[in-house]
Amino acid sequence: MGMSVGGAKGGGGRRSRGRRKAVMSEINVTPFVDVMLVLLIIFMVAAPMMTVGVPLDLPKTSAKALNAETQPITISVKADGAVFLQETAIPAEEIAAKLEAVATTGYTERIFVRGDGAAPYGVIADVMSRIQSAGFTNIGLVTEQKPDN
Repeated sequence: MGMSVGGAKGGGGRRSRGRRKAVMSEINVTPFVDVMLVLLIIFMVAAPMMTVGVPLDLPKTSAKALNAETQPITISVKADGAVFLQETAIPAEEIAAKLEAVATTGYTERIFVRGDGAAPYGVIADVMSRIQSAGFTNIGLVTEQKPDN
């Protein structure tokens, strides 16, 4: 009496050769989620570092932060009296002309003046008067919040 090694149907290894696996049509999202979490962490760490590039020692006040839906135009005055439009140094005489060229919403554009705490008050006042005499009405001074002790 002979016995077949392949089982009841016989044929040995033919059963595995003749039948193919079904194609898996699912997408593995685990690597995608991993990459997105890493990118999220990178952006959370890098976002605070992407502030206006002119380093200033802003005065501290108890005013609350403003809600900003659009990026305002920023004019900075350093301690030595140097004036910057965004991150570009400009002479004080050119403030009005440069603002008119940069303003996208006309004279209602929000303009923030950032003055170093050690900057001469006369320079900051001169910058603000030049902005106002150019016709811009939405001007604000930027300060840092005092820490709550």
